[in-house]
Amino acid sequence: MLNLLDVPIPGFFYLLLPLFLISTWLIVFRKPKTNNTPPSPFKLPILGNLHQLGSHPHRSLQSMAQRHGPIMLLHLGHAPMVVISSPESAKEILKTHDLTFANRTDSIISRRLFYNYRDLSLSPYGEYWRQMRSICVMQLLSTKKVQSFRSVREEEANLMAGLIQARSGSGSPVDLGELFAGLTEDVISRVAFGRKYRKLKEMLKEMAVLLGIFNVADFVPWMGWINRFNGLNDRVERVFGEFDRFLDEIVDEHVAARGRQGNEKTEELEQRDFVDVLLDAQQENELMDRDSIKAIILDMFGAGSDTTFTALEWAMTEVLKHPRVTRTLQEEIRSVAGNKPSVNEDDIERMPYLKAVIKESLRLHPPIPLLVPRAATNDTKVMGYDVKAKTGVLINAWAIGRDPAAWEDAEEFRPERFLSSSIDYKGLDFQLIPFGAGRRGCPGITFAAAVLELAMVAVLHKVDWSFPGGAKAEDLDMSEAPGMAVQRKFPLLAIATLHQF
Repeated sequence: MLNLLDVPIPGFFYLLLPLFLISTWLIVFRKPKTNNTPPSPFKLPILGNLHQLGSHPHRSLQSMAQRHGPIMLLHLGHAPMVVISSPESAKEILKTHDLTFANRTDSIISRRLFYNYRDLSLSPYGEYWRQMRSICVMQLLSTKKVQSFRSVREEEANLMAGLIQARSGSGSPVDLGELFAGLTEDVISRVAFGRKYRKLKEMLKEMAVLLGIFNVADFVPWMGWINRFNGLNDRVERVFGEFDRFLDEIVDEHVAARGRQGNEKTEELEQRDFVDVLLDAQQENELMDRDSIKAIILDMFGAGSDTTFTALEWAMTEVLKHPRVTRTLQEEIRSVAGNKPSVNEDDIERMPYLKAVIKESLRLHPPIPLLVPRAATNDTKVMGYDVKAKTGVLINAWAIGRDPAAWEDAEEFRPERFLSSSIDYKGLDFQLIPFGAGRRGCPGITFAAAVLELAMVAVLHKVDWSFPGGAKAEDLDMSEAPGMAVQRKFPLLAIATLHQF
């Protein structure tokens, strides 16, 4: 039998052994100090942690955060990304270090669709962004401006209610998601352009798909050549071209109309649509050009239409899934509005349970569960961890809304929790941030809330709902579709019956 002790050892081994021992000592005992980076899961070469995101990243990231903590560092290809999953860590990003994280990460598709970031949502933090935000907040989305379009919202909500009532008693199901999508598109179209444009629906749908698609070139740049062969580049160019031509036509129509009227700027800005307001602003702001106007209008549709429709669909889903909530909400609506032909926004101010229902739905189903990523402008510390400049930050609003440390019975739909709570979704309470917070928070919260509340009342005031085929409420499928704005996977179908007052 071979005895290993009798095997001769090459002479060079004796030369290498000291080097090996010294190297090991240096690695183990003299390892240089590294930054105190957030906990990070195991990553693969090239891909990093991309393979762990799955088709519903907000859910995958929540599971990872349960193992690694409310702040963790991922590597998405070449891009480091800090993921935030608790109210406390979100507050540090959105309030304590808001200025440090005031920039956005880069996205090739978004950059192209939004005119090289001439919009408000994605433009780099700086003078241009500050001026565009001032125009949007003060002239497009101020409380006074939102109120000026009250008649538009009420008219469109009543038209939707009329369609539902006309189909009540037929026994055929109503696709509530389709109705909500039509409502939000019509309201925003009238507010932005002065009238409805039916061809917007398919264009917006395609844009939403592109914004939610996984683009490998954003994370592994040298693999960007794939997009020339899988058709993604051509698809982006086609959608951009369609929107650009459409928006050019809109702007040209408004410019021509202003020419016929002597191009006089009206002082009553609240009586003008968004394009008129932006054309007026362009005359006084040298940083604003035609692409700025088109990009900001596109922002209104991209950020406003898809998210509002998604929030409405999930709110109605939760109401119908919980008959107790349905009864309580309808009793409130009917006690306030009675048998009036329609409900107006004054009535809604006397409906606290309605507002609680919407808050609870936004808690469980924020329309964009992963807020648009931010990027660190310089090295900083978050929750005691070091975060390097240019690191992206992704806030999981979906996970925060379901954080058991912040919410009792976090997975349950209980609107009553908000009846005795001052927590709101306007960016001051970091347990509930469906619209973000801080400098880059959504400026259209007031407008979105007005549409949400009025639409919910319109579909519940004079109609009772049941499910096709006698299905039970508890069997309602809650599956999500993949995408940036997480919608229902299956249509929300219900049968309307006219209520007997």
